[in-house]
Amino acid sequence: MPEKEIIVLSRDCMALLVPSGARIMLHEGTEVTITQSLGNSYTVAVYGNLARIDGKDGDALGKIPTNPLAELSEDATIEDQVWLQLKSVYDPEIPVNIVDLGLVYTCHIEPDIEDNTGFIVKIEMTLTAPGCGMGPVIAHDAKQKILAIPSVKSAEIEIVFDPPWDQSKMSDIAKLELGML
Repeated sequence: MPEKEIIVLSRDCMALLVPSGARIMLHEGTEVTITQSLGNSYTVAVYGNLARIDGKDGDALGKIPTNPLAELSEDATIEDQVWLQLKSVYDPEIPVNIVDLGLVYTCHIEPDIEDNTGFIVKIEMTLTAPGCGMGPVIAHDAKQKILAIPSVKSAEIEIVFDPPWDQSKMSDIAKLELGML
């Protein structure tokens, strides 16, 4: 297991408590411990709680954001781009992306008939537990990452609970990462 990194915040930044999703302000000079740094967001331990700091505030931690799309070749399909972006979305409590966790049920990509130059993306996804307070945060993160694709004109994320999620939906990669294989 990687060593946890202790950081002193260089400026004030917003964070979300995990798992409730409540917004909090973390102040400059606050000491935090990074427990997870995946998908351009950071899970930190602070004052006995876990909190999620968005990648846009990574500079407060001394971190530089990355762009997963930069890894793709120029001829990558829109579908490849969408799936790559979805694989950069993480539950702040689980070190596995939402695709490998089996949370993404459907991904529909349609041409935007209004301007004929872009795409509309519709995602159906679920959560590991119906009462997960981070659900709206994870869905928002997925939407923003899809909208970061230049040819995507709109994105819709719908959270569904039928069928309910269970561990059989996880990829072997996820199971291996979580010590289940």
